[in-house]
Parts: sequence; C-alpha cells; structure tokens
Amino acid sequence: MPETTSAPTMQGHGRYAYSALPDRPVYDWPGGRRLAVYIALNLETFDFGAGLGAELAPGGPQPDVLNFAWRDWGNRVGAWRIRDLLDALGLPASILVNSRIYRDCPGLIEAFRARGDEIVGHGRSNAERQGTLPEAEERALIAEATAVLTREEGKAPAGWLGPWISQSRVTPDLLAEAGYRYLLDWCHDDQPVWFATRDGGRILSVPYPQELNDIPAIVARKDTGREFAEAIEDAFEEMLDQSRQAPLVMGIALHPYIVGQPHRLRPLRQALERIARHRDTVWLTTAGAIATHIADLAGATPACGARHPSSG
Repeated sequence: MPETTSAPTMQGHGRYAYSALPDRPVYDWPGGRRLAVYIALNLETFDFGAGLGAELAPGGPQPDVLNFAWRDWGNRVGAWRIRDLLDALGLPASILVNSRIYRDCPGLIEAFRARGDEIVGHGRSNAERQGTLPEAEERALIAEATAVLTREEGKAPAGWLGPWISQSRVTPDLLAEAGYRYLLDWCHDDQPVWFATRDGGRILSVPYPQELNDIPAIVARKDTGREFAEAIEDAFEEMLDQSRQAPLVMGIALHPYIVGQPHRLRPLRQALERIARHRDTVWLTTAGAIATHIADLAGATPACGARHPSSG
C-alpha cells in the first residue's frame, strides 16, 4: 500500500502580516529623535492563600506566606523607592495598574498620578489570567477594571496589559470594543504595529519587553540585579545605534517587589542614570504617548510607518 502524507495544519492569528524592519518607511519621534524609551512599572495585587503569583522561592502549601509577603513588600516599600528614583532622574513612567490596588493599597496609585504618570489598565489582580476565561467573562473583567480606573482617574485608560501577558483569541477585539487604543502584550517587534480586529476595526500594539523585564530575567533566568541592569545598558546603547536606520521603541518592565529591593535598586539606578544622560537625543516617554504619536502619523500619512495590519 502506498504511503500517504498530509500537510500539517497550521493556525495563524490573523492580526498582522509579516513585515521586515528594513523594508518599512522611516519616520521620526518628536523632536526628530529615533529612539523612544519608556518605563513600565507594574503595580499589582495578589490574593492571600489562593491564585497566581511570582515566587522568590518554591512555595509551600497555601497560605504561602513567604511569597505573598515578598510581593506585598513591593507595594509597601519597593514602589515608593522606585517613585523616588524616577523623581530624582526626572523620568516619566507608564504605571500598569491592577484595579484592586485602589482598594488594597490606598494612596499608592495617587502618588504616581501626582507625578503625571500614565495609568494603564492591567486587569483586576495578578492572581488570575484573563486568557483562560470564556468571552463573556473576559469582557466582564475588562469592563470591571476599566470602570474602576475611569472612576478613580477621571478618564478611561488608553492602554492595556493583560495580567501574566494573558490573551485569549479575542482579547484584541474585546479591548478595541471597550475603547482601548493600544495593547502591550506582544513583544514581536521593535516598532508599534496595527492589529486587525473584528468588524473591520484595529488596535495598536506597542512593544512591551520580555527580555528587559525583571520577572523573566531575575525570577525565571536567575539573573542578578547587576546583570539585569547591564542588559538594560547594553540594549540601550545598541538600540541607540540601530535607531539611526529606523525609529525604535525600547521598553523596560519593572516590578517593585523585585527591583525595588536595595541590592537590585542600586544597579538599576546606575542604568537609568546612564539613559537619562541622553535625554537630549532620545525620547523619554510613556507607552501612551508613543501610541498617540503613531495614531497621529497614521491620520496624517497612512504610509508613514503606522500602517494597517494588512500591510504589516
């Protein structure tokens, strides 16, 4: 009997087409700059004795006091040290906020709001994933978190990062339908990319780092704080060179319970000081400002880098 074969079944996401960076139109960030740098500070809350949470050490039976207390330290101590560091260096930040932080840590978000930082939606808490929920429940989660942030901040958040970078197949659609202008979950590019959404809509994907992110680097790969800071400095210098050919986005993702620790904060301070010294040649900004700039470019000249997903 002859052997038969069949082609493998492959699934695509249908959100964007392939586009090689060297083939794209070149544009500038404000002031003729080519490298945009933003800091994403995750302010998160966790359930006691249940749910998900990053671990400093392998957790025991619930309640896992060791890891819960380590994470809680970030909101009580580490976040305030990072706020002071950002103040000292004059750096803006995008604050990725679990909506239950307002209840669990009164005054914390208000302190970053007072700095003029951008407030970004980040689900209800980091004890749960949204991508595993049925569509109706995911829609309700987005709506609940959005309503809290809108009430507390006086305006709706423009951007969203799912807890645990968790997306279902319809998350971009739900976010667009909820009024979000951009999402942060994808690390597939160094430039913002338009995603197609259902019913002919679209939403912008702003690059969010998974390499320059203290959870994958320090919790997963076991890098030291100094190794993480060196990675930030090396990435900055290389992207600054690369940005002569094309506009780029460099994000730095931080969690207070990790890099707020004194032995990690010191090398982080040195890395951010090095970046801050280039404030006249790079755009030190927020994820939301990046999204607004791309949307303005798309409105003025659709071919100017901010292209429809069908064209990459």
